[in-house]
Amino acid sequence: MTDNPRQMTPGPGGTYVLCAGGTGGHMVPAHCLALELMARGHKVHLVTDERGLRFPGLFPGVPVTKVEAASTGRSGWRSLPQVALSIWKGRSAARKLFKEMRPRAVIGFGGYPALPGLLAGLSLYLPCLIHEQNAVLGRTNRYLAPRVRAIATSFPRVRRMEGSWQRRAHFVGNPVRPEVLAARDIPFDENAARLKLLVTGGSQGAAVLNRVVPAAVRLLPAAVRANLDITHQGRDEDREEMLAAYHDAGIEPTIAAYFPDLPAEMASSHIVIARSGASTVAELAVMGRPSILVPLPIATDDHQADNAAALVASGGAQMIRQQDFTPEQLAEALTGWLTDRKGLAEAAAAARAAGHPEAAIRLANLVIATGLIA
Repeated sequence: MTDNPRQMTPGPGGTYVLCAGGTGGHMVPAHCLALELMARGHKVHLVTDERGLRFPGLFPGVPVTKVEAASTGRSGWRSLPQVALSIWKGRSAARKLFKEMRPRAVIGFGGYPALPGLLAGLSLYLPCLIHEQNAVLGRTNRYLAPRVRAIATSFPRVRRMEGSWQRRAHFVGNPVRPEVLAARDIPFDENAARLKLLVTGGSQGAAVLNRVVPAAVRLLPAAVRANLDITHQGRDEDREEMLAAYHDAGIEPTIAAYFPDLPAEMASSHIVIARSGASTVAELAVMGRPSILVPLPIATDDHQADNAAALVASGGAQMIRQQDFTPEQLAEALTGWLTDRKGLAEAAAAARAAGHPEAAIRLANLVIATGLIA
């Protein structure tokens, strides 16, 4: 596969179907691929589920088809008949759509909402490929991997990848939003008079971060706290308790459940405390921001720990498992960086070196090359 941007592009007019839904971790890279393909003159169609329709600002101008999709989730085997029926209905709807448009390729982004579209594409012998955002191949992608023509990965090494699949695996990185790429141009200023700490647990917040971080800040040396600004994305129901804890530490934080431009907040920060979802890890690396990552312990196959470990290995992050995520442990990790500006700058450079800002271009190249195979 070529690394030359857009070299693989044939004439305009081809249609590519993207199958994604469920979570932002699946939807955002699909959105980035859509933007790249459309910039090259191609058409894009999104096949998604009900949840995939709830992400504002994604897929501008892209036609969307909603299909049925489901998983057993917590219901287990008892829901299998209903799940199978839902997936079959989604597959049937997608088959009808594909017969009409005859796309050049069908691309899945993992998660059960991608399954009906990929099954439809495979049944029609269309070129199909999948993109895995995490450092562990997800369950849906593991089911599809033996059947698709190419497997795009976000990490050089991916756990649960069978040896026989490696020949069709291509490391491309995890595409990030244009806003993140733009924020990459904001330099890391280790000489700033005040250092900024950003805490983000996602749009729903993370209760453990809301509880532990303010308590840890209170344990920091007074001289460190005196030159520290904190922006904390946390749930509204935790706001008063967090404010009281921060005020007790002599900190006047900025707290909100939602920040309209989180990439800008991340780019203006010196340390980020966050979960280690695939998009978060990719964005931190592309922007080159040191982080303390707390993997979600209930993530499937513990994939968030693998995501975090990859950035830790680069030197751009520290990982604290949730069972070890105490105010004392976090305060120790923070103090090490906040009192060593040179070390903090080195961590920022290491994170940036691990980033892949060209991921959307590389993925589009692979998609187009796969679509050209008869």
